[in-house]
Amino acid sequence: MTDTETAAGRVLIAADKFKGSLTAAEVAAHVTAGIRAERPGAVVTSLPVADGGDGTVDAAVAGGFEAREAEVSDPLGLPVRAVFALRGDVAVVEMAQASGLALLPRWSLAPMTATTYGTGELIAAALDAGARTIVLGVGGSATTDGGAGMLTALGARLLDADGDPLPYGGGPLRDLASADLAGLDPRLAGTTFVLAGDVDNPLTGPTGAAAVYGPQKGADPVEVEVLDAALATFVRVLERTEGPRAAELAASPGAGAAGGLGFGALLGLGASFRPGIEVLLDVLGFEAALAGADLVVTGEGSLDGQTLHGKAPAGVAAAARAAGKRVVAVCGRLAIGEAELAGAGIEAAYPLTALEPDPERCMADAGPLLERVARVLAAEQL
Repeated sequence: MTDTETAAGRVLIAADKFKGSLTAAEVAAHVTAGIRAERPGAVVTSLPVADGGDGTVDAAVAGGFEAREAEVSDPLGLPVRAVFALRGDVAVVEMAQASGLALLPRWSLAPMTATTYGTGELIAAALDAGARTIVLGVGGSATTDGGAGMLTALGARLLDADGDPLPYGGGPLRDLASADLAGLDPRLAGTTFVLAGDVDNPLTGPTGAAAVYGPQKGADPVEVEVLDAALATFVRVLERTEGPRAAELAASPGAGAAGGLGFGALLGLGASFRPGIEVLLDVLGFEAALAGADLVVTGEGSLDGQTLHGKAPAGVAAAARAAGKRVVAVCGRLAIGEAELAGAGIEAAYPLTALEPDPERCMADAGPLLERVARVLAAEQL
């Protein structure tokens, strides 16, 4: 490293995607270009991050994992090509790749019948590829089936009173009469599952999967009530075969993630729940990358109140500040004040709206605007 490079600073870019505009890797590329345009001698390292939702696999691939593709079922049961990430025997599986809301046109949402069956198929593909540790990123789901579809794809039997398999979705769970998990893929028992998400909702009740997230997936108030009752039935039936731990896990943080897929993973896969950003930082080697940085640049599309509760920038800032590193952020829009930023460990934020107040233009021209913002950041921080 030359004296010029040392003087210009060593920067680690660990930002999430700008949803609807740029992937995390694209954010890192544009910030890098802007910093280097202003400070040519700066040493810039990129480590795109995610919090478990959509974009998690992209971040893992950008961090050195290999992209693997599989044909699985989408939320409606139709074929879709999905990608998971693999490095050695560690896989990152993103449920949104198979069961995500983004896979459905807005006019064909299916809150009662959308299924996580494809997520189970994607897990099976990761097992086939040799994975023995699977990070299951949850977020952005189209489903509210408690993970029933996922478990069925992996060998569980969920039957109605006539002994027939239940149809897809959360709605049919109201007719569940018996559940048998004995036929689950035996490889699951020898696999470590980490449920990586950014919500801590329980499965049912006023803060549960149906009540809080059902409307985002197209459920009206009546359907929300039906789905919540159906998930409660799912738990009661599973208590007969799995014992009281079924109810205990249904009430635990993260059980309501991804329409209750969290519950299915906790119960059927023996998964442990951790904040998604913490898991991804571990998997991507953030600590080692952090050691060589003077300044960390994090960010996401909207820095707002949700950012402070488990989103990627807050997790990056917490880890960086614990290591004594300075942290600043880039974003599309900034909706929190200086005190809240400081409380999260972020010294300053650089929103695109500081240059272009029109949100639509910010979305359309996010890349060039981000490079301009990064030049300002570099001039002030390096």
